[in-house]
Amino acid sequence: MEQDIVNRSFIRKGKIKEQGNDFAFWQSKPFLFRLATIEQIRQEYNIWKYGTEQGFQRVYRIIKR
Repeated sequence: MEQDIVNRSFIRKGKIKEQGNDFAFWQSKPFLFRLATIEQIRQEYNIWKYGTEQGFQRVYRIIKR
């Protein structure tokens, strides 16, 4: 997998009341960064859910109507 876009080496403990606004954080990031992060999350989810095996794409075709 490519280099992680999200920095996972930084952890900070704090109170819930001191938690920042997620919406404001993501709005401050460039569009391509947000898109790349969503793609990374999608890939990680698919690996977690379905493993590393690549499945066949299903193609449906109508023969007769």
